Amino acid sequence: MVVKLTKLPKKGKNAEGKIIEVIGGINEAGVDMLSLIKEYDLPSKFPQFVVDQAKMCGDKIEEKEIPNRVDLRDREIFTIDGEDAKDLDDAVRVQKLENGNYKLEVHIADVSHYVKEHSLLDQEALIRGTSIYMLGRVIPMLPRELSNGICSLNQGEDRFTLSCSMEIENTGKVLSAEIYKGVINVTKRMSYKDVQATLDGKEVEGYKPYEKHLKLMAELAQILKNKRMEQGYLNLDIPESKIDLDPVTGKVLNIGKYETTFAHEIIEQFMLTANEAVAEKFYWLEAPFIYRVHEEPDIDKVKELNNFLYNFGLKIKASKDEIYPKEFSKILEKIKGTEEEKVVSNLVLRTLKLARYESQNKGHFGIASKYYCHFTSPIRRYPDLFIHRIISKYIEENYVVPEEYIEEHMKQAEKRATQSSERESVATKVEREAEKIKKAEYMEDKIGEIYEGIVSSVTSFGIFVELENTIEGLIRFDKLGNEYFIFDEERKRLIGERTGKIYKIGDKIQVEVISASKQLRQIDFACVTKATD
Repeated sequence: MVVKLTKLPKKGKNAEGKIIEVIGGINEAGVDMLSLIKEYDLPSKFPQFVVDQAKMCGDKIEEKEIPNRVDLRDREIFTIDGEDAKDLDDAVRVQKLENGNYKLEVHIADVSHYVKEHSLLDQEALIRGTSIYMLGRVIPMLPRELSNGICSLNQGEDRFTLSCSMEIENTGKVLSAEIYKGVINVTKRMSYKDVQATLDGKEVEGYKPYEKHLKLMAELAQILKNKRMEQGYLNLDIPESKIDLDPVTGKVLNIGKYETTFAHEIIEQFMLTANEAVAEKFYWLEAPFIYRVHEEPDIDKVKELNNFLYNFGLKIKASKDEIYPKEFSKILEKIKGTEEEKVVSNLVLRTLKLARYESQNKGHFGIASKYYCHFTSPIRRYPDLFIHRIISKYIEENYVVPEEYIEEHMKQAEKRATQSSERESVATKVEREAEKIKKAEYMEDKIGEIYEGIVSSVTSFGIFVELENTIEGLIRFDKLGNEYFIFDEERKRLIGERTGKIYKIGDKIQVEVISASKQLRQIDFACVTKATD
C-alpha cells in the first residue's frame, strides 16, 4: 500500500499516515515490481496525449523523405539481438574491400526523425531519461508504438536510420568514418544464440545463406577487440544474473549466470567503434554534444586496491600524475581463467569511478578511448536521441550551422547531460532492487540448505558471500563462529581474536541459508565451514 505521512514521528510516538492506495497482496503477481515503481515514483504509464502523438507517426516510412537519404534497401543488413528483444535499434553489415580493408556499417534507428525537439514525445522522453528493465516488466522511454513499431529495425520493413560507415584496416585502425541519413530494409533478424551456433559450425535453419557474412563479422570483431586490448580496454568479465520468471505468476523459476558468447562481442565491438567514431568527429567540429565520460580512478583508491592485490601477488603501477588503463588491463589478463578472476574483477570495478554524461569530452578510461559517446541506442537512452538531433542538424545544414543554434544547444547539452546521468542512476538502483527482491524470493524456500560460495566483501558488521548462481547473502559476526573477530579495515579482512582465523575477499566458504525476505530484500547466511579449511 501507499501511505501519505500526516504526522512525523516524535519522542515516544510513531509517525502517522493515511492510506491513499492499495497496490495488492504481498504474493500477488506483479505487486513486488509495482511497489518499486511507487517507491521510486517512476512514470509507469504514458499520458494519452503522448501515446496519441506516437500513433500519429504511423507504421510506414514517408516515401517523400527517401530521396533525401542514402537508399540501402538492396543491401544485406542484419540485426543481432536477444531472442526476446522487441526494440531493435541497431543493424550491421561488414564487407571486405578490394584494398584488403573492411567496411563496417552501423545503422541506428533514426528516432529523432519522429521525436521532434520540444514535442510532447520529447518532453516525456526527457522526464524518463532511459528505459528501465525490471525483470518481466519494462518501463520504456518511448511509447511502444515507436519503440516496437516505426522506430524498431524490424526484418523486411523499410526503416529510416542514422548510419555510420567506417573503413578499417586489418590492424583495427579506423581510417575514415562517414555519417549519413539512410533508409534500410533488414534482411534477417538474428539472435545471439543462433549466430553463435552458426559460427560454431552448427546448422541453424535460415542462417546458411549468411554464413559468410557472419564469419566476416566475427573476423573484424576479433581484430577490433585485439586492438582495444592493446590500448588497455578493461575486459571485466563479471557475469550478470539470469533470472527466469513464470510468465503467469511472476515467481522465480531459476537463477543463474547470464551466459555471453562471441556473438555478443561482435555487436559490442561494432557499437563501441561507431560510438568512438561519432564522438571524435563531433568533438573536432566543436559541436554541442553529450559525451559518455569515465575519468581515471583516484590514486588513493588504486592504493587501496593494491593492498588487496598484494594477497594475489599482483600490483598496479600508478602515480598521482599517471594512471593508465593498460596497467589495469594487464592485471585482468594475468588472472584470466583463474579462480581469482571474478574476485579481482569485482575489486577493480569498485575502484573505478562511475561513468556519466557530460557536455565536455573527458575520455573514457574503461575502454581506453579519448573520444566516446552513446550514439547507438536512441530508443532507450535520451543522450543518444539528443546527439542524433545535433548530427541530423549538421548533416541537413551541410555542416554550416548557425551560431545561435550552437549557443542554445551548448546550454541544452549541459542540462540534458546532468539530467540523463541522474535518471540513469535511478534506473540502475531500481534494476538492482528488482534483482534483490527476486533473489530473496527465490531463497525463501531454501532455508537450511548448504551452498558453497566466495567471500565477495568484508565489512565492519560481517561478510558477504556470493554463490555460484550470483546470489549474495550476509554472514553477520554472530554467525561466524564462537569467537570475536577484529575488522582489519586497511586490508578488508576479519581476524579471529582467539584462533587467528582470517576471512578475506576471495575465500571459498560453505554457508547455510538461515533467512530470506523479499520484503526486506535481504538474505542471511551462517558459516558452516571455511571451504578451504
